[in-house]
Amino acid sequence: MTAPDIEDLLRELAPQVLGALVRRHGGFEDCEDAVQEAVLAATVQWPAEGLPDNPRGWLATVASRRLIDQVRSDRARREREAATAAEAAHTEVPDTDDTLLLLFLCCHPTLTAASRTALTLRAVGGLTTAEIARAFLVPEATMAARISRARQRIKAAGSVFTLPDGAEPAERLHIVLHVLYLIFNEGYTASSGSRLHRADLAHEAIRLTRMVHAQLPEDSEVTGLLALMLLTHARRDARTTASGDLVPLDEQDRTTWDPALIDEGTELVKAALAGPALGPYQLQAAIAATHADAPTAAETNWPQVHALYLILERIAPNPMVTLNRAIALAETEGPHAGLALLSTLDSDERMAGHHRLLAVRGHLLERTGDLAGAHEHYRRAAKATAGIAEQRYLESRASRVSRPAPEAS
Repeated sequence: MTAPDIEDLLRELAPQVLGALVRRHGGFEDCEDAVQEAVLAATVQWPAEGLPDNPRGWLATVASRRLIDQVRSDRARREREAATAAEAAHTEVPDTDDTLLLLFLCCHPTLTAASRTALTLRAVGGLTTAEIARAFLVPEATMAARISRARQRIKAAGSVFTLPDGAEPAERLHIVLHVLYLIFNEGYTASSGSRLHRADLAHEAIRLTRMVHAQLPEDSEVTGLLALMLLTHARRDARTTASGDLVPLDEQDRTTWDPALIDEGTELVKAALAGPALGPYQLQAAIAATHADAPTAAETNWPQVHALYLILERIAPNPMVTLNRAIALAETEGPHAGLALLSTLDSDERMAGHHRLLAVRGHLLERTGDLAGAHEHYRRAAKATAGIAEQRYLESRASRVSRPAPEAS
């Protein structure tokens, strides 16, 4: 088995072993540390000594021993030592998969969105602190402190390793899906740095969402989110040139879109839309499926896209939804209609100076023939984004509209 194969296996097994230890011993923080040490030991020993007959049992045994060492070093838990030590030799990972419970724990309502994301990637995704720090372009020490604070907050909140009661499971699942959505979005369009996308984060978000879907196959929003990720990720190879420059949707070579992901995503959309109620992820997936269904950009069913955004705007109001609806409206009723809808966002503090609002306004102004206005907005949008690929693209658009049109011969 190759090193990448071992890494993939460890990422799959780590949350299962962690769930088993937390269920048996409690103490998320100590168990998570023990599993991380076991995973580190496996990355060293397995390539050299070969894969054990029972990789999951091997991890559980090593993690349990590490946990015993931690218990022995803590005098306050001395009375638990004998019981824990007796259990350690017989630690088994049950057939039940506690990944969903782990996600619920990592997405505790008392945590910030950034902390939930970091803790999820570490405890459930199996990424090291250094890998998470690199993904979000922050120092490793900063990310380590963020994860540590998150674990302390969970401990202080007295969280138990069980599904929440009453209406809280639905609320917590909503948070889990939002965290997975944020991870995927950061992977699909990096908020900063030289690369447009980070495939490792996008792949991890898809992997974790598949896990949730496997445990909640009847949940239409879980199905919708997985469909949305697959349909969006299918376009990854067409989104940049060989030199890393951004290629907008209407200029992409659709023959390079991944047909297997599109087929799977489309089937999931059908299943999601058959549910009893519509949610935002289902609708976004339906929009992505509409784009995927069009052989060319010119053949896109823009009235359907606009109608779906209109429904989405009603059930989940969000300025980004309105911005995207403005793009669809411009395709159906012309750029002036799109600009009129964009003007409703000018008073929204969340959109003040946002590069996407500036860029879309620049695009629609260009379509009306207002090249000076388009140049100004493209230029401002380029300055407002921290993504290098987006900066280059917007600067090229600004340069293009500022050049005089060639004289007719």
